[in-house]
Amino acid sequence: MDCIFCKIANKEIPSAIVYEDEDVIAFNDLNPEAPVHILVIPKKHIASLNDASEEDQQLLGKIMLTIQKIASEQGIAEDGYRVVTNCGEQGGQTVMHLHFHLLGGREMLWPAG
Repeated sequence: MDCIFCKIANKEIPSAIVYEDEDVIAFNDLNPEAPVHILVIPKKHIASLNDASEEDQQLLGKIMLTIQKIASEQGIAEDGYRVVTNCGEQGGQTVMHLHFHLLGGREMLWPAG
C-alpha cells in the first residue's frame, strides 16, 4: 500500500511524533494552520470516515479520548481547541487515511471553510 500515513505509522517515514500507542499515532502537521496542529490517526488503514465500520467503533472512541489527552498535554485544553476530520474530495480530504486535525493555541474562527 502506498499510503503516506501508513508509512509514518510503520516508521518508514520520519515524523515528529507526539503520541503513540498500539492503535493510534499522533504527529505534528508539516504545514501547521495553528500554533498547535497535530494529526491523530489510527494505525489501522481506514481510508475515510465513510470507510469505518462497526468493528472500528472502539478504535474511533479511543481516538477521541486520545485527542482529549493530547490537548491537555499540549496545554490547549483549558482555552479550547478544534478537532476536524475531512471526508472525501469535496470535504477537503487530501490523504486517503482517516485522520483528525487537532488545532489550538489561537482563537478558531467560524465559519471554518
